Amino acid sequence: MTDTINPTLRLPAHIRTSKPYQPGKPIEALAREIGVEPQAIVKLASNENPLGMSDAARAALIDAGAELARYPDNDCHVLLDALSRKLDVPATWLVAGNGSECVLGLAATAFLEPGRHALYAQYSFMAFVNAVQRTGAVHKVVPALEYGCDLDAILAAIDDSTALVYVANPGNPTGSFVPGDVLERFIAAVPSHIPVLLDEAYYEYLPVDDHYDSLAWVRRFPNLIVTRTFSKAYGLAGLRVGYGVAQPSLAALLNRIRPAFVVTRQAECAAAAALDDEAFLARSCAVNHAGLAQLYAGFDTLGLNYLRSRANFVLVQVGDATTANARLLRQGVIVRPVGVYGLPEWLRISVGTEEENERCLAALGAALES
Repeated sequence: MTDTINPTLRLPAHIRTSKPYQPGKPIEALAREIGVEPQAIVKLASNENPLGMSDAARAALIDAGAELARYPDNDCHVLLDALSRKLDVPATWLVAGNGSECVLGLAATAFLEPGRHALYAQYSFMAFVNAVQRTGAVHKVVPALEYGCDLDAILAAIDDSTALVYVANPGNPTGSFVPGDVLERFIAAVPSHIPVLLDEAYYEYLPVDDHYDSLAWVRRFPNLIVTRTFSKAYGLAGLRVGYGVAQPSLAALLNRIRPAFVVTRQAECAAAAALDDEAFLARSCAVNHAGLAQLYAGFDTLGLNYLRSRANFVLVQVGDATTANARLLRQGVIVRPVGVYGLPEWLRISVGTEEENERCLAALGAALES
């Protein structure tokens, strides 16, 4: 993607200084570059589910394909009804989006403008940064505490111009985690006129002992928005579907400014089917748990520093990450450099299958020896 802007265009300063999102390198692009077949590439860059989607979601996707000539249901009744039953919240408390990032952006659109600021932690998900930038609001970045959220510092940074607080739990790209009781006290302490968006894209991967009930908090706190996605544990990254949960007045506001037909019929039906496939979700979590252990052991063998993660990726310190990444690419392994987050010595490596993890570890060892 080109980043060249016509200098004669009269752009607002916050748009002119915005940066394009840089996703993980596509498999097909690398295959062309190094002259191999796409199936020879291992991609562990984008926190995707190595199992793909469930059979139930695939069947629903195929069935929904017959309706491509018609617009989807703008109100996403199939998905919202399924979520309402699963989460035990009224459908009027739900906001569907083109991935949870859509809902993150809706919150920024609703509450931010030039002169107001959004608070988020250092090393936060880049979608927070981009959402704030698009509104022309001020970024107020709170220094991290051991690569995670310093909630006390975020509270201390709130002032009269604070209009939105973003928190991700678990965090991306660090995999950091805030225990539920600590997070609940934080949300209770934020002034009720300031919305708090709690991004839980990796919530399903949390070990049972770490589970907390954020939806119960939504019932208590009218300023809380919880966002989740079907891109990670449910294996539907290519369909781009997520959702937010908030009390009805706040959900209605976000739905009012939501783009029309933001979720395709295929994505809606596949997500609703995936939601009920508890066996697939359990298997995905088991594979992830084993994969994390495999990566940790491999990094220990290589003598590398890494951050233990509650998500489906690990941040590992390799020194010159740009060089290490280039050497991995030449071996057909795609991971994620995170220099854009201010972490130039680190790589984020997603959990893959056992074979993919092993190949990545072997390639990383070779890259660091070169």
